[in-house]
Amino acid sequence: MDQAVVELLTVNIISILSNEASLLWGARDAIEDIKDELISMRSFLADTDRKGVGSEGERTWVANVRDMAYDVEDIIDNFMYHMNRQRIGGRSSWILHHTIYFPRNLWMRHQTATKIQKINGKIKGAIPERNQRYGIDRIEGTSSKDNQKWVVRHAESSLFFKEDELVGIEKKRQLIMDWLMDGEPHLTVISIVGMGGSGKTTLAANIYNNEDVKKHFDCCAWITISQAYELEDILRSLIKEFHESRKETNPTDLDSMNYRLLVKTLVNYLEKKRYLLVLDDVWDTNLLDEIKVSLRDSCFGSRIILTTRKEDDVACHQMGGKHHIHKMKLLLTEEAWELFCKKAFSSSPNGSCPPELKSFAQELVGKCDGLPLAIAALGSLMYSKNMSEWNEIYNSLNWSLSKNPELEAVKSILLLSFNDLPYQLKHCFLYCSLFPEDHKIRRKRLIKLWMAEGFVEKVEGSTLEEVANSYLLKLTFRSLLQVVDRNEFGRPRRCKMHDLLRELALSISIKEKFGVVHDGGEEMIEFKARHISIHKTDGEVKSFMGMSKLRSFLVFNKTLKALPLGSKMLRVLDLEDAPIDVLLDEVFKLFNLRYLNLRGTLLKKLPNSIGRLINLQTLDIRDTKIEALPHGIGKLQNLRHLIMYSYTGNWNDFRFFVGMQAPTNITRLKNLQTIGVFEAKGDLIREIRSLTQLATIRIGNVKETDEMDLCISIENMRLLRILDITVTNEEETLQMDALSSPPPNLQKLYLTGKLEKVPQWFCSLQSLTFLQLHWSRLEEDLLPHIAALPNLGILRLNNAYVGKQLCFNTSFLKLTQLWIHNFPQLNEIIIEKGVMPNLKFLNIDSCMELKTVPMGIEYLQNLQVLVLEFVSMELKNRIGNVDFPKVQHIPKMYIW
Repeated sequence: MDQAVVELLTVNIISILSNEASLLWGARDAIEDIKDELISMRSFLADTDRKGVGSEGERTWVANVRDMAYDVEDIIDNFMYHMNRQRIGGRSSWILHHTIYFPRNLWMRHQTATKIQKINGKIKGAIPERNQRYGIDRIEGTSSKDNQKWVVRHAESSLFFKEDELVGIEKKRQLIMDWLMDGEPHLTVISIVGMGGSGKTTLAANIYNNEDVKKHFDCCAWITISQAYELEDILRSLIKEFHESRKETNPTDLDSMNYRLLVKTLVNYLEKKRYLLVLDDVWDTNLLDEIKVSLRDSCFGSRIILTTRKEDDVACHQMGGKHHIHKMKLLLTEEAWELFCKKAFSSSPNGSCPPELKSFAQELVGKCDGLPLAIAALGSLMYSKNMSEWNEIYNSLNWSLSKNPELEAVKSILLLSFNDLPYQLKHCFLYCSLFPEDHKIRRKRLIKLWMAEGFVEKVEGSTLEEVANSYLLKLTFRSLLQVVDRNEFGRPRRCKMHDLLRELALSISIKEKFGVVHDGGEEMIEFKARHISIHKTDGEVKSFMGMSKLRSFLVFNKTLKALPLGSKMLRVLDLEDAPIDVLLDEVFKLFNLRYLNLRGTLLKKLPNSIGRLINLQTLDIRDTKIEALPHGIGKLQNLRHLIMYSYTGNWNDFRFFVGMQAPTNITRLKNLQTIGVFEAKGDLIREIRSLTQLATIRIGNVKETDEMDLCISIENMRLLRILDITVTNEEETLQMDALSSPPPNLQKLYLTGKLEKVPQWFCSLQSLTFLQLHWSRLEEDLLPHIAALPNLGILRLNNAYVGKQLCFNTSFLKLTQLWIHNFPQLNEIIIEKGVMPNLKFLNIDSCMELKTVPMGIEYLQNLQVLVLEFVSMELKNRIGNVDFPKVQHIPKMYIW
C-alpha cells in the first residue's frame, strides 16, 4: 500500500508540473527534485512489496516513507491552494495578488520550496548514495514468502478433508463431474471461480479424490500455484505427481533437467494418456500460456480444472478445446448454520447448538455472510467456549482479524487478493470500505468519487469515466466487489462489499492512514487519515486534530446538521441525504474540491460563489429544493457532471420530475459529459449545440417551436448516449421530425410529450437499448417502427398509444423488459409465436379496458415476472380460472 501512495502522488506531481507551470515559479526546482526522488522511492517500495518486510524496524522505515509522501502532498496542495486564489476572484482579485499580496506570494513560494527541500533532505540523509539507499538488497524480507508458503499448505490440506466435514457441495460436485466424464474427446478446461475463502479449492479437492474420477483417468496431478512461482519447479512437480498417481518411479535425472527437457519429458509422458490436472489458485494468464505447451490435446478426453479468484482473464483464458466456468456461490443460510455447528459443536450431542447459545450463534453466523472459510474459522474459534466467552466475543466481534489468531487464516487468504491488485485498484478497493456495511453503492457515484480523488489514470483514447468503469469491472471480476444490480446494458448498477472484505479494507485503511469510519462510538479528537466517513453522530461533527489533512468528507448519517471547519484541502464533500438547508461560505473556498454531492439535502439555492470551485468535476443537486442555478456556475470549466432534477410524484402523471433553470453561460462548460434536467429558456437550446462532448443531456420545458434548434443541437452531439426531452405541458406537441441524423451511439431515449406521428428516425437507432415514451398518445402504431431494433432491451410505454390493440407480431429479439402503463383504450394485446423470445419481465398497469391476459403469453417461455396493477376485476378473475393454463409457467406473478 505504501507503494500505491507514492505512485499516486508521483502521478499527481507530474500532472501539476505539466499543467500548472505558470504558478510554479519559485518552487518548481524543489518540486522537480522531489518528483525525481519519489520515482526512485517508488522503485524501492516496489521491491519491498515484492519481498515483504520482516523486522519491525523495516516496517517503521517503510511507514516513514509513506508519511513523508503524505507531507509532500500537503505542502504542494497548500501551495496550489494559495496560488490559485487569484484565479477565483476575477480582475480585482488578480490586481490585489499582483500588488498588495505580491510579497506574501513570494514568501509562500519561498516557504514551499524550503519545506520540500527539508523533506528531500530527510529522505536523502539516511544513506548518501541513491543506489544504496534504494538498492534491492536493502530489505531482506521473508514475511511475504512465508505467507505464500502457508497459503499453499492451507490449500493442499483440503485434499485431506473428510466427506462429513463438507456442506453444500453435492450439486456443485455433480455438475463438474458431469463435465469431467461427458465423453468429449478434446481437452476441456473447467474454471472454478470465486472470492477467496468461497470453497473453490475444497470443491476441487473433493472431486479430485473421488474414486470414480480417479478410475476415469490414466493419471492425475494436483499443483497449487503460489503468486511467486518458478515455471521449472511447476513442471518438475507435474512430472512427479503424474508418475506417483500411477505408482511409477520418477525419472532419475529430474532435478537436473532444464526447461526444454522438462517440457519434452512431460509431452512424451502424456502423449497417449487421458490425464486430469488441477491447477489450484491461479493468479495470472502467463502461467497458463507457459504451461499449455506441455499439455497437448491428444483427443483422449483429458481435463484441466483450475481454481482462481479472477474471472475477467484467468477463468476465461483459452487453452484450447472446450471451456466451462463454474462460479462459486456463497452458502445459503441453512448451509452456513450446518457448517458452523460442525465446527463449533462437534463435541455436543448430535453436533447441535445448545438452546441458550442459539441466538448468539445465529447472529455470529450472519456476520460471515455465507463465506465458508469465515464460517469454519469462526466455528473453530467458538469451539469449547463457555457462556461468558460467547458473550464477550458476541459483543466485540467486528472481524478484528489481527487480534484473533484463530482468524489468521481468513486474513491471510483474503490479503492475497488485495496484494495482487495494481496500485490504482488498491486505492479504489479501500475507498469502498468508507461506505456503510451492506450499503448498495451506486456505480456512477463511485466512479465519480474515484475520479475526484485522482485514483483514475489517464488512458489515451478513453475518457476518465470509461477507465473508472474498467476499474470497477476488474474489482467485480476479482470477486472483491459483489454486483447486486445490473442495468439494461449488463453493466453493474449497484455493488457492495462482503462484510469480511470490508473489515479487511478498513483495517488496512486505518493502518496506512488512508481512511477511517466514525460510527459515533467515541468522540473524534484526532485522526491521521486522509479520508473520513461519518456513519453515526448526534447531529454535529466538531473539528478535530488532523482535519486540515483531510481530502474526503463523506456523510451517511441523516441527522448531521452542521459541518466542521478546517479542511481546506478537501477534494470530496459528499453530504447526500443530510438534513442541511444551508452551506457555510467556507465550502465555496475549497479550491481543491472536485466532487460536491448535495443530493437529497434541504438546500433551496446555491450562492454565486459556487464559481470559486474551479476544479469541481461533479455537482449533484438532485432532489433538493433548488430551482435555479446561479450565474457563477459558468466559471466551473472543469465540471464534467451536473445532475439537477427532482422527482415529484406518480410515474403515471405527465410531469413526474422537474428540472432547474440554468444560465446561458452554462454553454461555456466544454468538459461537461452529463447535464440535466435543465429547463429550456430563451436561446439556450440553440446555444447548447456547442456542447459537442456531451454523453448525457436531459432537457425540460421544450416547445413545439424549438424543433429546428433542438434537432440541430442534438445532431451536433455525436458522442451522445442518453437523450431525455420533455415538453412544457401535456398539451404541447413534441416535434422532432427535423432530426435527420441522430447520434450514432444513442443507447437510451426518453421522450415525454404528445407525438403526432412516430419519428421517422426511430428505425435508425441501431445502438438503442432503452426506449421510454411518456404521454405520447400516438394514433399511429409504434411497434412496426421499433420491432427490428437489434439491441432494444427495455421498452417503457406510458399513455403512449390511444389505439385499442397492441400486436407484437415480429422481432423484439433482445427485449427483456416491457412496461405498458396507462393505456385508457387498450382492450387487446396479441403476442405471436417467436416474438420477444427473451422477455423476462412484463408489467401492465392502469389498462382498465383489458379484460384478458395477452393473447400468446404462453409463448413467452422465458418470462420470469408478470405484474398486473390497477387492472379490471375481469382480468384478475380470469387469471385465477380460465387463463391460468396460459400463465402457469411464470414463476412470479403479482396482482394489485
